Amino acid sequence: MHLLKVGTQRNNAASSWLMKFSFLWLLSQHCCRASAVWTAYMNISFHVGNRMLSELGETGVFGRSSTLKRVAGVIVPPEGKTQTACSPNTSFRKLKNSQTWLALVERGSCTFTQKIKVAVENGAIGVIIYNFPGTGNQVFPMSHQVFEDIVVVMIGNLKGMEILHLIQKGVHVTVMIEVGRKHIIWMNHYFVSFVIVTTATLVYFIFYHIRRVWVARIQNRRWQRLTNDLKKAFGQLQVRVLKEGDEEVSASGDSCVVCFELYKPNDTIRILTCKHFFHKNCIDPWIVAHGTCPMCKCDILKALGIQVDVEDGTRSLQALMSNELADILSSSEEGTNNELPPSGRSDKVTRVEEEEPLPSQDAGQSNSVAADIHAPP
Repeated sequence: MHLLKVGTQRNNAASSWLMKFSFLWLLSQHCCRASAVWTAYMNISFHVGNRMLSELGETGVFGRSSTLKRVAGVIVPPEGKTQTACSPNTSFRKLKNSQTWLALVERGSCTFTQKIKVAVENGAIGVIIYNFPGTGNQVFPMSHQVFEDIVVVMIGNLKGMEILHLIQKGVHVTVMIEVGRKHIIWMNHYFVSFVIVTTATLVYFIFYHIRRVWVARIQNRRWQRLTNDLKKAFGQLQVRVLKEGDEEVSASGDSCVVCFELYKPNDTIRILTCKHFFHKNCIDPWIVAHGTCPMCKCDILKALGIQVDVEDGTRSLQALMSNELADILSSSEEGTNNELPPSGRSDKVTRVEEEEPLPSQDAGQSNSVAADIHAPP
């Protein structure tokens, strides 16, 4: 059973490798395959009376499946108004003395293969196809079926119409086509499009991740600075350990308004800037989460000089600082063993009934907090 699983895993790995290799092979064949394009030198001669004018230029491009060789002959267009040579019944003017000739046809209305087939069946040794009207002298390598020993060349529309008009005026036009230069095309338009889209996608993700890292670093620096400020802030708040005989632990003593537990000897309390005090383990997380005194709503962090600016409102300060809270509180204890002598206080803190929040008051006015205070029974 184990050998069967191993064999299956090997087969799957081999199949995966073959699929990857096949994909890369197809990509190289259809996207990155180099294709050769051959230009055509055309020596066009115009016979006017006893004079002959010649024009030589690299004005054509051989078809992809064309025979590459030198040919010469008379240029003959199709008879009639239609010059596309798409119909099997298309005819060409017959020449005397069995002269070799090349068909001159217009692009459009059917495939290149159909045009070449009609011309070859009529006896042409080559086909010259001129481009659409309005394309100037633009040319491109045509795709067509292979015709044995047949030369296929495309020329621009302007040059083709010029030759056609001369022939229609009775001018005898001959041409000699020779193989020109070879051009290598490594990428087709599909591959170029693929490269553009892929490059744009990669650039987008690179900038996206760079921005995320940059924002994360800024946030880390901000929260690290806030952590240090909180450590300093808690270091400024006084801490006191209650003892037997203190007024806070007497029978008429108060309770912590955060946990509603009565103060007991050896309890550690923290005294805020507004002079209210609570269990240290209760008030420290409260300050980190809310920043204010539970009794008088005094902004403790602001009073200690800490400005909290949380951009993301859904993430509370408590959640952001939860990992740092233990270190903050522990480090603040080391430098704040400022035990105060037992003393009475004018504003006894006991269980506060649930009411609407009281308006904020200054630390100096905390002794006159408007709250319902009940002595324990």
